[in-house]
Amino acid sequence: MFKPILGLVMASLLTGCATSSNEVAPQYISPTMYQNFSCRQIAEEAQRVSARTAQLSGVQDAKAQGDAVATGVALVLFWPALFFIQGDKQNAAELSRLKGEFQALEQASIQKNCGIEFRAATTPAS
Repeated sequence: MFKPILGLVMASLLTGCATSSNEVAPQYISPTMYQNFSCRQIAEEAQRVSARTAQLSGVQDAKAQGDAVATGVALVLFWPALFFIQGDKQNAAELSRLKGEFQALEQASIQKNCGIEFRAATTPAS
């Protein structure tokens, strides 16, 4: 009796939980989008994208940690805690796009021999 219900609960937990920011794969963005940018413009855009990526990564990691806590509480103590699991589809989609833009900017920089050193911004402390 409880096995089918437990299976459904576990499936909903696994699909509804937010993933950590380092598990969000970059979306493909063509570097040709930046072919008319100067090296300075590429560097400025990369800085903007990197800062926004770091900001969203912090949000994503906070959601993932919150969902993990809610899942643990739900499994051990209180099943209504399952309603606090937020998921992450919209934030993860934007983070994926930004990661792809960052890679495209790096490729455009390489193609133009700009000599820009690309490092992703670190996630701000919560």
